[in-house]
Amino acid sequence: MNPAPKAAPMAIKGGKNMNWYMQTGTNGDVAISTRIRFARNLNGFRFNLTDKNEIEKLENKIKDNLFAIGYGLKFFKLKDIDEITKQSLIEKNIISPDFLRKNDYGAILINDEENICIMINEEDHLRIQVFNSGLDLKNTLNLAIELDEKLGQILNFAKSKKYGYLTSCPSNCGTGLRASVMLHLPALKITGNIEKVLQAVNSFGISIRGMYGENSQSVGDIYQISNSQTIGMSEEDIINNLRIIVEKVIKQERTARKILTKNEIELEDKIYRCYGILANCKKITSEEALELLSYVKLGTDLGLLQELTDYKVLQLYILTKPANLQKYVGNKLDTIERDIKRAEIIKQIISK
Repeated sequence: MNPAPKAAPMAIKGGKNMNWYMQTGTNGDVAISTRIRFARNLNGFRFNLTDKNEIEKLENKIKDNLFAIGYGLKFFKLKDIDEITKQSLIEKNIISPDFLRKNDYGAILINDEENICIMINEEDHLRIQVFNSGLDLKNTLNLAIELDEKLGQILNFAKSKKYGYLTSCPSNCGTGLRASVMLHLPALKITGNIEKVLQAVNSFGISIRGMYGENSQSVGDIYQISNSQTIGMSEEDIINNLRIIVEKVIKQERTARKILTKNEIELEDKIYRCYGILANCKKITSEEALELLSYVKLGTDLGLLQELTDYKVLQLYILTKPANLQKYVGNKLDTIERDIKRAEIIKQIISK
């Protein structure tokens, strides 16, 4: 084993059920998580900052007001966070993969629970994000609005009477709101209906992408559904439209699951084969583990697999991913070492 990487000053203090991604929320059999994101820029600063002096000035303004902002937020520059921690945040969908390109002049504000994370100097000066488990657009939006209004009063956002909030990309102007829900849709794939559903969603002006957003592929039958339009609509209209579409997709997934259970022995056989591999393998890749977990989660949600709880399934989803696995064991591992350790951790979780 290689020595553990130098720890970043970013210890997560959450307990067993403290972090949002370790909880099962409303409609948790299909809906994994909800995210609300506001794109904001500050008056008095150019957009798309690359000058180090301007970036430092922006960061200092934020840091000087950190106590006033509250919410337990702490400031970290990307370059001061170790690579494994940064990758672990991507794996939990807390920061975007593209954000790491801003490594030399990006920063984040984040709380211990990790349900609030503000990316600083990504595409915009601020990308305000609030997360929640399950399908919970209303409460997540309310917290995001509360945080956004407080930040606006303290930092003074760039805004136009005609166009609303001003952003680097015109597609984000207006509310600057991007709401998204992560869904687990294995039955639609198994029954061959996933493409029809994806096409129907897109026809309503709603985007559907892979787990890590734009330009990413679906892995483990997980899809991210979000609004496309931000200008000319109120925040409430955006949320209501997205909620209607998401609820329809959830209904379609549950209908597909009922169809699958009509041939229960075939479905159980597949579920237990996947479970058997996870429980007995000596080494396994992250990609294979995620594909097998898709069936295992399906079996747990349908009550066909009694060996696991929802919490254990959530543990498996987080701790089998490369960076979070290494943070869990406290060592930097190469690919083969990760595959072996992953199998060990899976056995530990299953046997608890």
